[in-house]
Amino acid sequence: MLLVCRFRVSDPETFTARVAEAVKLLTAQPGCHRATLARSTDEDDRWVLTVEFESVVAYRRAMSPFPVREHVIPLLSEALTDEPAMYEPALTSENGAVEEHTSVLAEDAFTVRLGEAAGPTTPRR
Repeated sequence: MLLVCRFRVSDPETFTARVAEAVKLLTAQPGCHRATLARSTDEDDRWVLTVEFESVVAYRRAMSPFPVREHVIPLLSEALTDEPAMYEPALTSENGAVEEHTSVLAEDAFTVRLGEAAGPTTPRR
């Protein structure tokens, strides 16, 4: 799973220090592979943080320890929210080889809302 958080930043020095602490904590968790913070080359106040996890379960477990909840969750809560943050890899490539990944999402993932796993309580219109 890939976590993608975009930020609008007014104080880059403070922000990068906070992100450094957050990614240090996250990448120390089992199942968290890597994190990257990048700055936009088009808009000087726009930044993106990407964190790669082994799975959704690894992401949820990585967010559980108290130091992560204390430092990472407040940082992520400042991310811009006009786009989704979690993505499931479809293709990856390394050393010229492309690997296609099978989705682990349920077949009805985009038709059933959160909390409706057993079926909607009221019909959609």
